[in-house]
Amino acid sequence: MNTRHLLQSIAVPAGLILAAALSRLLPHPPNFSPIEASALFAGAYLLDRRAAVLVPILAMLLSDLVLGFHALVPVTYGCMAVMALAGRWLAGNASLGRVAALGFASATFFFGVSNFFVWLTQGMYPMSLAGLQLCYVEALPFFQNEVAGVAVYATVLFGGYALLQRALPKAQAASA
Repeated sequence: MNTRHLLQSIAVPAGLILAAALSRLLPHPPNFSPIEASALFAGAYLLDRRAAVLVPILAMLLSDLVLGFHALVPVTYGCMAVMALAGRWLAGNASLGRVAALGFASATFFFGVSNFFVWLTQGMYPMSLAGLQLCYVEALPFFQNEVAGVAVYATVLFGGYALLQRALPKAQAASA
């Protein structure tokens, strides 16, 4: 098994799951999380589509065992699975512009879907267009944190992996 295959099949998924789960347990602003960026990264770089979807789901599950579960777990986990599948669009061509565009689109998707279900199921807002608008307006600070989190963590993940890919051949050549 070559080094690249080993990284893509074992080390990257395990490291992503552990790092993402642990980071959710550290103090952080609401919705400033690595889960979305790790879902995109998993979709872009993991060879097995099922593994790519499992990375964010397992990270959420592990950390939710500590943080607690909530009524919108199926919606949240479903959104993360969709983001991992969307990350396939980056496979083989994870440029800065493409990662930024998909990161912003993913944050917007999650914001739209999750807040729609908050409005629909949580009884916090009137069941009217005005109630739906209020739900989205009140969630804007969370959206800002979400976009910032995706930007920071996508930079770390995609940028770090690109640097690692460049460094590994040099290290292997130097040790040969």
